[in-house]
Amino acid sequence: MSGSLWLRAPGGDTLPAVPRPRPAAPGAPARDPLDELADRFGDIAAAAVHPDEIAAVLESDGMTDEHIRLTYGRPDSFALAEELHARVPRTHPEPDRHPDPWRVPLGPCLLRGIVFALPGLAYVLGAPFLEGPPDRLGLPAGTLTLIAGALIGWVWDQTLSHRAYTWLGLGDRAAAGRTLLLGAPAGALLGTAAASAVPGGPPFSYAFAAGQAAYVGAATVLLVLGRERLLFAALSPMAAGAVLALAADLPEALRAALLAASLLAACALAARELPLAAGVRAARRRIRRRAAGHRRPARHRRPAADGSGPVRWRMLRGPEEPYGPGGPRLADSVPYGVFGLGTGLLVLYAALGEVLAGGPAEAVAAPSAVALTLSMGPAEWLLHRFRSGTLAGLRAARSPLRFRLRMLGVLARCLTAYLAVLLALGLAGTACWPGAPPLAGARAGTLLLLGAVMWTGLLLQSFGAVRAAAAVCAGAAAAQSLALLLEFGQPRAVQLAVAGTAAAALAALVCLLLGRATAHR
Repeated sequence: MSGSLWLRAPGGDTLPAVPRPRPAAPGAPARDPLDELADRFGDIAAAAVHPDEIAAVLESDGMTDEHIRLTYGRPDSFALAEELHARVPRTHPEPDRHPDPWRVPLGPCLLRGIVFALPGLAYVLGAPFLEGPPDRLGLPAGTLTLIAGALIGWVWDQTLSHRAYTWLGLGDRAAAGRTLLLGAPAGALLGTAAASAVPGGPPFSYAFAAGQAAYVGAATVLLVLGRERLLFAALSPMAAGAVLALAADLPEALRAALLAASLLAACALAARELPLAAGVRAARRRIRRRAAGHRRPARHRRPAADGSGPVRWRMLRGPEEPYGPGGPRLADSVPYGVFGLGTGLLVLYAALGEVLAGGPAEAVAAPSAVALTLSMGPAEWLLHRFRSGTLAGLRAARSPLRFRLRMLGVLARCLTAYLAVLLALGLAGTACWPGAPPLAGARAGTLLLLGAVMWTGLLLQSFGAVRAAAAVCAGAAAAQSLALLLEFGQPRAVQLAVAGTAAAALAALVCLLLGRATAHR
């Protein structure tokens, strides 16, 4: 979900088909040439809102001014078009019905949501290896170590995914593969380093964090390249073992084997999708060129003209902007990482905010984080439904005001549906989670407001307005961090106020930026 959705109208923008002359009946008297032309171009002239539309069709038919003067007695195509426009009565035919390019099946989106949440079962399977005294905040041993690695991985994943999606949208799958080939291992190293920088964790927590970072890199590769089914298959051994561990006490050797099997399967499947041999050769050439002092000039990348389907994932940039050998500009990808950092911190505070503020360990609201993760599948599908609804609004609305009202109606329906799904997931998770605090009052309100922040932020991101969404989410995360450090206010009240302010700001941005029909072209 880290690319910008850009709609290309199916079929392109071509002139209407030019009708051919009709053969005259044998023995029929010759008709006036202008009457015959009006009859031939009647449908086109009736639908035209200006004579210039008719003139364009006449010229596309090969009519020169000399032919028009000799045959129809008019000086040029524009005069003849005005005559036809005046002769033929106006009609307003319905536009051609094109298939909805935003209509996507629900199944793949739900699969992505499940794949996002399944790695959480690894903590259930690896819990015996993380036993030890609670850390300085009263959290289970190794929690801060794993959080540090996961947060850095989340930020890196968003940035790397955007760069790879941009290359895919430009039609260069090889460049996307090279980006992932270099970025995924680098992200794994960064996540491992971040986890290692947190002192005081049990020894196995650092090994677990290293595996977590490697998995994030492999999952990024498979998700960007559309291999969700392969990733689900790789996670199946670990998920099955975690479910069994809830009912029986599995041996530690079996637990470790299942964790390693899923990790190695994900890494192997990701490596199979990447151009390893080509990447090694390209690295060798780059090293030789740099050693020789040569520099490759920047290239101009243009979006591919072909492709499957009318929906293209690409950045909303002019095709004339140059891309250097390093790929799209880093400034275009950084906001996606900032958005990931802001939303990651907000989710973290939703789950651990009260504990981080000095509350009891029993106040951990883990079901809220799980619900937000699982809801990303329905969220993606509802984003497509929003685009589908606004496309229908573009075709049906007769004024800017009517389109804005239609857009607001579609927005309200999609956001309400997402929040209903999120609340149901939160309530189900709370009921199934042993010792979880009840999801009611301020906790429920915070979860719903945070869900509104996530969905509207992703909506703005899908329209290319990622900088605005990133600024709001990062600002909300910074405000909550300051309140935590300064011990300002009651944690639940602070979370509710921050989430509410961010949701209101993003809702205002959505109404302001997406209320214009030109934003949906």
